Amino acid sequence: MAMLNLRCQLRLVTVVLVLLAPALQAQPLQTIERLDVPRYMGVWYEIAKFPNWFQRKCVGDTRAEYSVQAPGRLRVLNRCRLIDGQFDEALGEARQVGGEASARLQVRFAPAWLSWLPVVWGDYWVIDLEEDYQVVAVSEPKREYLWVLSRQPQVDPQRYARLLERLKARGLDVNRLEMTPHQATPR
Repeated sequence: MAMLNLRCQLRLVTVVLVLLAPALQAQPLQTIERLDVPRYMGVWYEIAKFPNWFQRKCVGDTRAEYSVQAPGRLRVLNRCRLIDGQFDEALGEARQVGGEASARLQVRFAPAWLSWLPVVWGDYWVIDLEEDYQVVAVSEPKREYLWVLSRQPQVDPQRYARLLERLKARGLDVNRLEMTPHQATPR
């Protein structure tokens, strides 16, 4: 009798999981409604990120500087401090996907002559941006990458906590975030 009861319970759990499966799947990642590109330009300091292979040598003082190249095209200069104290830089290009207010961008750091290959472009989606354009979260559709950036090398802890709550609500695992130390004088 106990075995029969256990089987019934397992079947019930299976049925419930099958019925709830669509609701348990993460909703498609949404970007902010509108990106004011001129306001977005300038220096952004990396506050935290999901660890990734292409930043594995960076130990701190990571920042990005954006400037307009042409309509819908941006120059991206990423910079970080290496373990030996030297700085590494990567020059790239970003392009908007969609209209002039689109928060969906693609970025590449491969040479320009390879820009015709779709695989050299990575998604760069602005998914959270505070109204004052001081703190931003950037990710991509699969939620494999996440960066929290700020206009200053540090962010108010309460402001950061509120951002983390919004990111959790969007299905991002904020426990994966690693903080980026900043100790060098900003240049």
